[in-house]
Amino acid sequence: MKVSIITVVYNGASSIRQCIESVVRQDYNNIEYIIIDGQSTDETLATVYEYQESIHTIISEPDRGIYDAMNKGIQRATGDVIGMLNADDRYTDTSVISDIVAALRSSQAEAVYGDLVYVHPSDPSQATRTWISGAYRSASFLWGWMPPHPAFFLKKKWYDQYGTFRLDLGSSADYELMLRMLYKHKLSPVYLPRVLVQMSTGGVSNSTLSNRIQANKNDRKAWRVNSLKPYFFTLWLKPIRKIVQFFPLAKKLTNDSFQPFTN
Repeated sequence: MKVSIITVVYNGASSIRQCIESVVRQDYNNIEYIIIDGQSTDETLATVYEYQESIHTIISEPDRGIYDAMNKGIQRATGDVIGMLNADDRYTDTSVISDIVAALRSSQAEAVYGDLVYVHPSDPSQATRTWISGAYRSASFLWGWMPPHPAFFLKKKWYDQYGTFRLDLGSSADYELMLRMLYKHKLSPVYLPRVLVQMSTGGVSNSTLSNRIQANKNDRKAWRVNSLKPYFFTLWLKPIRKIVQFFPLAKKLTNDSFQPFTN
């Protein structure tokens, strides 16, 4: 099983090395690594080319944003499974991809996802927030659930069949794609209950109140464009779920706390 990992970056010189290192040091030996650069003006590309023997595709050109760059990567990917790892992110250890493949093989699922920890940008050993995904149920999205996108891997055939990221949904494009794949088209995912990715704190959708409001509007649009109807509280639960991620006991809490009793 070939796994394609796509990293999109623009002026990410401060973090791109750690990201690349976390991919090229994986113990799984059938990885296709693709880097899509938005024509960076800092030292990003100089760092990328230091690892060119381990990177299968390097593209540097202007794009229309992060999801346009991801779509370029998907179009060029030849793997059976695709994962996205942004320049500010890194895999937690060398066996992440091996575990992803093992989970897919043993479950015969169409997607696999795990957990994610947010870390301080200048000190990766300092965790600030833990995202425990919890098991997926057919009604999970109705209860505000979503997995962390960098810890989500999907078989390529479903991108080919059901499409890639919509560019009209802003920072909700990853939410819409997972909603479309898992809830609308009922693809079966498997949960790998361990932290797969470290992500540096930040993020456009949560950086200001106005951005959070816009993100909520885009989340609603994600349901509408798929002709799906959420509960009246669905899109209010989605940001509320994030609150528990900041508590010290977050690692012991799962999103099952917000799940319905039945499917």
